[in-house]
This record gives sequence, structure tokens and C-alpha cells, in this order.
Amino acid sequence: MKIRGVEQPGSSQGSMDTKLKADIAESAVVTELLKRGFNVLRPLGDRLPYDLGVDFQGRLIRLQVKSAWFNAKSKCYIADARRTKTNRRRMLRSRYTKGDFDFAVIYIADLNVFYIMPVSIFSGYRSTITLIEKDKRQRKPLSANYRERWDLLLNGSPSR
Repeated sequence: MKIRGVEQPGSSQGSMDTKLKADIAESAVVTELLKRGFNVLRPLGDRLPYDLGVDFQGRLIRLQVKSAWFNAKSKCYIADARRTKTNRRRMLRSRYTKGDFDFAVIYIADLNVFYIMPVSIFSGYRSTITLIEKDKRQRKPLSANYRERWDLLLNGSPSR
């Protein structure tokens, strides 16, 4: 089955557009959260600065979901750390703030791997986050500390 869309440069997911990649990432995160016993909430529309909510012990934990793509040039996975709004004429990008959500969940579809980052870490990145999945450096990047860190959600929402 061929999927129509616009291929992102350096993308490893074929010819999918970014909206479809986001939908796949969000669905993967929901599935993983449900498997782990979390109660998942989905906001209607896309006007909020977060994509999903988790009801954990009566508290709302707000999650921003991002999809990572493989960059063939750098041989790393990359995720955009900015929000993107588009209208008919232009694309606007801006940085998230610490009050927008509690955790970012970055999904690498090729590997079915998740990175769970507190907003304080995620919002510190200016534009992109590099995710290195092969040991090719002596020193691991900061992002490596958040690979499959679902336990961070169990600690509840970071202070806002």
C-alpha cells in the first residue's frame, strides 16, 4: 500500500507528510501508555499546547508528542523542539515554554523507541533534539538520559 504525502528531507518513513507522522506518533504513545496502565485523555482539536493528558492519581499530566526522523547526513534521529503553526501563506515556529506541558514524548517509529523528557529539559533545546541510537561517541548526549523513561511519569507532574 502506498501512502501519499510529502516526504521530509532525510526522512526514513517514506513519503508520509508531517501530519500523518504526528498522528502515528500520537497513536503509538497512547497505545504504550495504555499498555503500561495509564489513563489517557485526548483533547478535542489542536488548540492546546499539549497533545495528550494522563490522569495519574487524580492529577493531570500534560504530554506533548513529537515524531523523530532519521537524518541520513548525520546518521542520527532528530525531533523538532518547536511548535509549528501554518496558515495558507507561511509557517510560524516558536519555542515552547515551561508552562505549556509537563513532559514531551518523542517517538522514533523506525525503532519503536520513546524518549520521555520533562518540559524543563525539552524547552531548553533551541530548535532540534538529536537522538543517537548507536554507540558512536565516547560521551552520550543529554537526550540519552530520557530514553524509555516512563518512570518519570510515575513521579507525577513537574512543578509548574
